[in-house]
Amino acid sequence: MAKLRGEQIIARGFQREGVDTVFFMMGGPTSGVAGACMELGMKGIYVRHEQAAAMMAHAYARVTGKPGIVITPSGPGTANAVTSLANAWADASPLISIGGAAPGVSASMDTFQEMDQLAMMRPVVKAAYRVEQVRQIPLLISVAFRQALDGKRGPIYLDLPGDILFESIDEDRLEWHDHGRIEARPAAEPAQVEHVVEMLCEAERPIVVTGSGILWSEASKELQNFIDATGLPLYTTPQGRGVVPEDHPRCFPAARSLAFREADTVLVIGARANSMLSFLRPPRFAADARFISVNLDGTELGHNRALDIGILGDARIVLNQLTKTVEGRLKIPDNHAWIETLRDKQATNEKRQSELLLSDQMPIHPLRVCYELRQRLTRDTILVTDGHEILNFGRQSIPVFEPGTSLNAGPHGCMGIGIPFGVGAKVARPDRNVVVLSGDGAFGWNGMEMDTAIRHKLPIVVVMSNNAGFTSRAVGGDIGRELGYKRYDLMVESLGGHGEFVEKPEEIGPAIDRAMKAGVPALVNICTDPDAASTTDMGFGGY
Repeated sequence: MAKLRGEQIIARGFQREGVDTVFFMMGGPTSGVAGACMELGMKGIYVRHEQAAAMMAHAYARVTGKPGIVITPSGPGTANAVTSLANAWADASPLISIGGAAPGVSASMDTFQEMDQLAMMRPVVKAAYRVEQVRQIPLLISVAFRQALDGKRGPIYLDLPGDILFESIDEDRLEWHDHGRIEARPAAEPAQVEHVVEMLCEAERPIVVTGSGILWSEASKELQNFIDATGLPLYTTPQGRGVVPEDHPRCFPAARSLAFREADTVLVIGARANSMLSFLRPPRFAADARFISVNLDGTELGHNRALDIGILGDARIVLNQLTKTVEGRLKIPDNHAWIETLRDKQATNEKRQSELLLSDQMPIHPLRVCYELRQRLTRDTILVTDGHEILNFGRQSIPVFEPGTSLNAGPHGCMGIGIPFGVGAKVARPDRNVVVLSGDGAFGWNGMEMDTAIRHKLPIVVVMSNNAGFTSRAVGGDIGRELGYKRYDLMVESLGGHGEFVEKPEEIGPAIDRAMKAGVPALVNICTDPDAASTTDMGFGGY
């Protein structure tokens, strides 16, 4: 009779859940888990730091819609993933985190790398469990996947003591639980849908605001159908971009602040009332504006802002209901005063930005970097942005056209996601170009993961706005800010990648072209103005 070790049972559970990739750091009791996964045909991406492994899993989840898998050693190795798991939870992204732990038989003996990892993880994940018996593994794997994907998505942590991982059990004693998950898509009550349509028809200055819920619900097509049917202006959260192409005639991203401030009716779908939307409160939004919210998470309905209508429902289903009900009743024309106001503001801000986009100043203005990059991105390129000034400049000047092609740190503003997110996205979609637009300060957190990209032959392209420090001097001053114009390109070259160093504006485009054709992970290190500071609502992204 075949016997399976705990580590093999985890791999079998992942296989039954359709896992094709795991991100891990070798060492500790969980190395065998990664090995067992690869023996079953899963791809194993091994990293230089556990924080990066969890960030890669996060990006993989956002691009594929499936839970990302991260495997960490015990003690400090698992603690290193805390920041990334907290960031994934803030971003409502599904991850399964397997952490090795000191053997249960020696609990409280101060054994090697013994930590109370459950207590450490519980505040930063959706749920955390400790496996006490090897027979529990199939059940808890099933629970982890079910909870990661249920309602508001999030990371689940499983604590695996070494003795459980190494223990063997007869295979026929295992009970698998992978057929109990049901995909539920709740609809709105018909009376609620009718009430929403009536309110939109009465509005003089309505807008639609959407978030990541559109992505997780795979409702991009339904959202565009609704916008096309009604003519309503659309805005998204930074993480929810691309669900409708940003060159759509009802997208006015550079008029974002004006639209939020003057809208009299706001329909929020699949987005949270958090800091990304200024909590939906004044002065960002009008105090007397009427609000409608559609969300799968009931705790979000009425959170931070009172609602006129709150709908607990799935974005795709509710959008279909709204589109069907609104047909023939609401169609805002191109010459409507509200549309013309937003269009004029869009044009004004884009004109104001254009001088910097084409600037020949030296040191180079970051917007010139964004302009040159924008000219070379296809509509389906996955763009990761990481940093402070360049993050804001990038999202204000580079449009997004497809769902799942815009990745950034999310609500926590977690620096250092750039290279790991780029690797995770490239693993998820090897057929797509993946570009990381990063600041030099942000690169420092996980820049050594360029080695991971090189080892695994994942040709991401990093375009670095190197302003010789953290933030702009105009923003952060000089206390702890200065880093100097370091040659990060030489570091990447020494690891086996392609490096470019750029000091003149006319050199930017050709350097990016060479990097994109290099066929290996590449970094274009561009010296930019340390005094250039980004502001909100100044360009295409308008955040």
